[in-house]
Amino acid sequence: MSDRPQGDDRSGPVFHGPVSGAQFAWGNDTATQNQQHNTAPAPGSEALAALVADLLRQLPGAGLPDRDREDAEAAAQDVLAEVAGDGEPDRGRLRRALAALKGALAPVATGVVAGTAVGAQEWARTAIEGLTSAV
Repeated sequence: MSDRPQGDDRSGPVFHGPVSGAQFAWGNDTATQNQQHNTAPAPGSEALAALVADLLRQLPGAGLPDRDREDAEAAAQDVLAEVAGDGEPDRGRLRRALAALKGALAPVATGVVAGTAVGAQEWARTAIEGLTSAV
C-alpha cells in the first residue's frame, strides 16, 4: 500500500496487488474494526475444532516464549483451516499440523520450558492427549 502521487485529487491509498479479507482505515483519528470468520468445521471434525479453539484461547497463559507460542498458534490455525468447511479435511495436512502443534506443546508438557505458568505442564499434557485421541 502506498500514498497516491502528488497532484492526484482522489483520496485514499493505492494497493499494488491483491487485497482479500483486509480492513483499512485512513483519514481519521481512531478506528474500530472487527471481522468474524464463522466457518463451521467439517462433519466429524467438530470435537477437534472445539479442542483446538479452546487451546488457542488458553495458549497465551501457558508461559511459552514468544517464538514457541507463535509456532503453536500458527499450527493451531493450520488445524482449524484444514477442518473448516464442508469438504473432507486433507488427512496429510491435518496430521502434519497436529504434529507441529503437539511438538510446540511438548517442551511445556515435559517441563523443559522454564518459567511456564503454574499448571501449564499438566495443561499441555492434557492438550497433547486430547489432540492425539481426536483424530
